[in-house]
Amino acid sequence: MQRSPELNFAGRLLRRLGPESSLADAASGEVVEARDLAPLVVGFAAGFLSAGVEPGDRVLIGCSLTPASTLAYLGAIYGGLVPVLLEDRVLSTCGQTVCARTRARAVWTGKGPQCQWAERLGLRHLTGNFEACPVNSLPPCSSAPGDLAALMPTSGSTGSPRLVMVSHGNLIGNTEAIIRSQGLRRDERAMLILPLSYCFGASVVHTHLYQGGGIVFDSRFMFPDKVLRAINSYACTTFAGVPTVYNILLGRSSIRSIPLPSLRRFLQAGGGLAPQSIQTMRKIASAAEFFVMYGQTEATARISCLPPDRLGEKLGSAGVALDNLTIRILDDQEREVPPGQSGEVWVKGPSVCQGYFDDPEETARRFQDGWLKTGDLASMDEDGFLWIEGRRGDFMKIRGVRLSFAEVEATVGATPGVHECAAASVPHAEAGESLALYVVPASGAEDVAERVRRALPPHWTCSAVHVVAQLPKTSNGKVVRSLLKATAS
Repeated sequence: MQRSPELNFAGRLLRRLGPESSLADAASGEVVEARDLAPLVVGFAAGFLSAGVEPGDRVLIGCSLTPASTLAYLGAIYGGLVPVLLEDRVLSTCGQTVCARTRARAVWTGKGPQCQWAERLGLRHLTGNFEACPVNSLPPCSSAPGDLAALMPTSGSTGSPRLVMVSHGNLIGNTEAIIRSQGLRRDERAMLILPLSYCFGASVVHTHLYQGGGIVFDSRFMFPDKVLRAINSYACTTFAGVPTVYNILLGRSSIRSIPLPSLRRFLQAGGGLAPQSIQTMRKIASAAEFFVMYGQTEATARISCLPPDRLGEKLGSAGVALDNLTIRILDDQEREVPPGQSGEVWVKGPSVCQGYFDDPEETARRFQDGWLKTGDLASMDEDGFLWIEGRRGDFMKIRGVRLSFAEVEATVGATPGVHECAAASVPHAEAGESLALYVVPASGAEDVAERVRRALPPHWTCSAVHVVAQLPKTSNGKVVRSLLKATAS
């Protein structure tokens, strides 16, 4: 397999940087200017290599919403290392286990946790920023498309994460396809509140830097108005969020009274957002396009995208496959189903990854002859648009009729007075299974449980509506269904 510095993803990205390619931290005011960005990435690569870490070695990267995490990540790839991306919180709780699993040689942290266990394991513990180096002092490590570039944790991980093997070719192919699907220009600047360790957050970093744009990190989304004002202060053109983020913007921010004149696009992935919420966002910020997307870490990041000009007629769809991917809908016997019929989503193309690190059994189950078996159930219409119904296991049967949690949550979420909702199933003597709903009320809303019960179709047997202060979620905003019962208690 031929290797070349031209095929190193980070090296390729640095060659495409432009005058807008800065990294900024809105919370601290720190800015890495365009002229310093490439030398700092090269400096991180040189620092790792001079510390005795060699090409091919794994290095854990503690990820926070700061420029330093991105510099360390890209520097590791540039030097031929394999960064293992872990959010600081996960590094604190599971870092030692992940180090042992990946046989990592080093750990890098910024201002986050100091890993006392690193020395016991014989690891080098590197911290903080490295000195900048001239770009011509160290070329990018020669790479082949199939060479391992990074280990990315799956987005639903709450304990020790499953790690996806992402290659240089995966990153290049998916990044370029996303840029085309979003029509990104060279003067873009993204506001990023999602962690780099989440494939959605990483894809925003990849695409905007690769296209010559910049990134603004903001860790203050617990105060959403601060983030909205930072979008204006930094003239951001892109905002990315999961459904929880948009629900917070609509229910607990001043987005209706804070104009966002620089914003060109909203990006939404990480699960289904209620159509009513999408319509409301479009009305509030009508000058910005709204991109609904679908993806998985196992496909590097993005699989499909709903073009904003088709949003009106295809509202609720996850869009069409990216232009270098093929999507098929197969039944349980792995036969392709006709348009409109449900089955499992299979994906093939250059962004489909190699499998899970050190987990051949699960790799064999999910990856087959270049195809990724996503585990998501969906249908495809005559126009090739994908309609996600939920994941295997995210369904229940009431009196023998299958019902998806996603459909229930969309219905309940559209009920006046409901801020957020999650659904689970409980045993029922007559129906077999029935619904248990967990509802976060909107501010000032009353009689929410009764409103929800009135909104449910008669054939949806519901045993309980729990009004709760918040839903248990991962750091990426995904509801942890296994913890819902404890939340109600």
